[in-house]
Amino acid sequence: MSTPTPVRDSARSRPWMRRGGLLAGALLLAGADLIIKAQAEANLSGGEVIEAPLLTIKLLYNTGVAFSLGASLPTAVVVAGTGVIVAALLSWLTVSAPKMSATSFTGGILVAGGALGNFIDRLDGRGVVDYLHSGWFPTFNLADVFVTVGVAVLVLGMLLPGKGQEKEA
Repeated sequence: MSTPTPVRDSARSRPWMRRGGLLAGALLLAGADLIIKAQAEANLSGGEVIEAPLLTIKLLYNTGVAFSLGASLPTAVVVAGTGVIVAALLSWLTVSAPKMSATSFTGGILVAGGALGNFIDRLDGRGVVDYLHSGWFPTFNLADVFVTVGVAVLVLGMLLPGKGQEKEA
């Protein structure tokens, strides 16, 4: 009689695959974001405004960070500060990726992709391209949506018990 071969958890036995998957997913999302920003710049640079039922599409540049905070700071300070934050975020996510639940992992990809997209966009010194405006909320972009939804999904995944974890009484 042969003994059954134990099944290994691939996320734990091959952490490099999980880390690589997180980074590849983030790069894919950042690329999609940057392509859409380039299209927004190309099509809206003459001041065009597209009215839609829930959103207005118009081109703006945010030289600061969230909600234009720090817009009066020198560009190099904003780029360096966001670079440090993005590097720390990516480090934490890649180290944590093998232990994350599928939900947290998905949230991590969204957060990393959005953060990378906005950081790369900021490097040219003009600020981050924003193009979605709701009328009652500051103008934003797809990367901002990735970050916001990603944080919610990441936190949700951290709060919910995953497979193999027991609920605490």
